[in-house]
Amino acid sequence: MKTNFSLLFYLKKQKNYVSGNVPIYMRITVEGNRAEIATNRHCDPKRWNAKGGRAIGSKEEIKVLNIHLDQLQNAVYYAHQRVFDMGLPITADAIKSSYLGTLTNSHTLLEAVADHNLKMEQLVGKDFDRGTLNRYKVLEIHLKVFIPLKYGVADMNIRTIDQAFLNGFDHYLRSDKSCANNYVVKNIKNLGKILRICMENEWIDKSPFTAYKGKTKNVDRFCLNKEELTHIAAKEFLSERLKQVRDVFIFCCFTGLAYVDVFKLKQENIRKGIDGDRWIFTNRQKTKTRSSVPLLSTAVEIVDRYSTNKVCLNKGLLLPVPSNQKMNEYLKEIADLCGIEKKLTSHIARHTFATTVTLLNGVPIESVSKMLGHTNVRTTQMYAKVLDIKVSADMALLKDKYN
Repeated sequence: MKTNFSLLFYLKKQKNYVSGNVPIYMRITVEGNRAEIATNRHCDPKRWNAKGGRAIGSKEEIKVLNIHLDQLQNAVYYAHQRVFDMGLPITADAIKSSYLGTLTNSHTLLEAVADHNLKMEQLVGKDFDRGTLNRYKVLEIHLKVFIPLKYGVADMNIRTIDQAFLNGFDHYLRSDKSCANNYVVKNIKNLGKILRICMENEWIDKSPFTAYKGKTKNVDRFCLNKEELTHIAAKEFLSERLKQVRDVFIFCCFTGLAYVDVFKLKQENIRKGIDGDRWIFTNRQKTKTRSSVPLLSTAVEIVDRYSTNKVCLNKGLLLPVPSNQKMNEYLKEIADLCGIEKKLTSHIARHTFATTVTLLNGVPIESVSKMLGHTNVRTTQMYAKVLDIKVSADMALLKDKYN
């Protein structure tokens, strides 16, 4: 809530005052604390209304003086509003500094977020992916709703952001927006990155993020089993649209490529590998790491099937890949037609490759990690689930040795 303050115009007489005009001052008072500002105007005490804080008379010079004092009053009220909008503690000195234009530490949270997003946008395609920028833009939208809702101001001074703010924002995302735990923690960590940049820029002395206790939880990531994968691959669709989406999905299941990587795949990415057969050689857009994947027979058949496709030839692409939104929309339709209750998305293909196609067929997780383009095996472990059937097969080998 706004803090009440009072503004008084008064004459400031010197101790040895005898006669003549006296300087007019402004006095800002907030909760008993005062701050004075000279108006650089003078008035004869005989023509001054102390209660109204204005000069008395109808002469032109008196009217001009009172108009000037009205303008100063409006400027002080605007200065008060500015302090309030910035989320700063409202004090007499803060209003005075705002009026004089000397308000220090005046960077705001939304200013910091907008500055970060602008600089990131300039580096999209170089150091950052468009998807990463979009996540920070969504964070900005959340903050623009949360700050007025929680604090009643449009923005907040960056120095007022504390642990209580992070906890409140965390609770808002979970309760008002019904966001999942990992999504909430990711948003808070993204905000923490911006706060650390503010600390490097000396906008703040320390980041409150260091005390934040949010932790991501392991999510049970499902994949297609062998029967489901075979069923989708063999399903006959009347729609050419569904056929193409199915083929792209199956291709990803047998190569482990993410949607964005298969979307930009070109014919020149297919070359002879160390074994003389066809491989995919590409750099992952997300991590910029090298990914080399030998093409299995199912993937080879799909590549050959679209080698003369007009859309692929015109655009110079390997496969006719629709937008990710359309891809996921059509995959839902394919799942319904195939009687599969799992929620199919383009990313499920990557998990299926890691688990059903490779790991369950004896491919070491280190090789799976390299083909997926991961920088460490721990990331691969989140993709490839060690299923009971794999444990059973591994233990069967051990039993044979003991027998």
